[in-house]
Amino acid sequence: MQNRQIVLAQRPVGMVDETTTSLVATERPVCGPDEALIKVGLLSIDPTIRTWMNDAPGYLPPIGIGDVIRAGGAGVVVESNTPRYAVGDVVIGMTGWQEWAVATDENKFSVVPKGLGLDLPTVMNVLGTTGLTAYFGLMDVGQFKAGDVVVVSGAGGATGSVVGQIAKAKGASKVVGIAGGPEKCAEVVEKYGFDECLDYREAHLVRRIHEACPKGVDVYFDNVGGEILDAVLANIAMYARIVVCGAISQYNAMEKPAGIANTPMLIMRRGRMQGFIVFDFASRYAEAQMALAAMVLDGTLAHREHLVQGLEHAPEALNLLFTGGNHGKTLVVVDESVQLA
Repeated sequence: MQNRQIVLAQRPVGMVDETTTSLVATERPVCGPDEALIKVGLLSIDPTIRTWMNDAPGYLPPIGIGDVIRAGGAGVVVESNTPRYAVGDVVIGMTGWQEWAVATDENKFSVVPKGLGLDLPTVMNVLGTTGLTAYFGLMDVGQFKAGDVVVVSGAGGATGSVVGQIAKAKGASKVVGIAGGPEKCAEVVEKYGFDECLDYREAHLVRRIHEACPKGVDVYFDNVGGEILDAVLANIAMYARIVVCGAISQYNAMEKPAGIANTPMLIMRRGRMQGFIVFDFASRYAEAQMALAAMVLDGTLAHREHLVQGLEHAPEALNLLFTGGNHGKTLVVVDESVQLA
């Protein structure tokens, strides 16, 4: 039996295109001692995948030319030579863009508990990397407290939409989103319950942030970087916390990434700006997953999944994150038979 894989053919300049990746077929991997064989069902499409394609240092090594595109995913265990996984377990971990993956001592997977009452796309969204990032970024890195004014960029995306809803549920005085286009902004307010959403494509963003947050921004959860980060820095409150989660506006930058000009505001307002990676909180994932699952089940947390059918369409799905063509969490369906019981 074959294993279809998408490998990195050459490093992209700007957006991923047909020359960046290749679809290849190899033999299905063999399950060795202390390993488990996983049939991949869903792939998580995240902006960081684009950064791994660059030949540049990061928190993980670059993807090698000819290597399978690194990515998280979910699948079902079909063969196991280890007590860690039972045949039939649905697991989440680093599957890569391929149809079959192997769990090893180096590449561990998490078993999804049975009886959650949630389907697999929801689990991949809210209880997966994006939901965990939102939770720890806001609560730990952002040191959120009731009464804070919170601004979130990329507010219509999988992470940003969860950040705003957690803030609302925990007593923010106001939650303002920043998104691209009137449709996305309407969704942020109507579906995710933000108090307001600003379209970054319209002029005078600095002024509009001030009008929305006249007393200043206490917590800014930044998913995009660049000019939007600069505009928010111009409006921070005393002792503001800037959570640097992503810089999606810069990931496809063909030249030097844009800098920011308003860092002196961090001095004047005694602000703090901190980056983080969700892996920093791996020992506490269960804590966040329990809290997030409860919010979904009681209706506090709305979510949306954007499903793209077929492994071969994973590169196109990645580009959706940069064109704004997705709504909510983007997932690629590799095998629709992989479901939670």
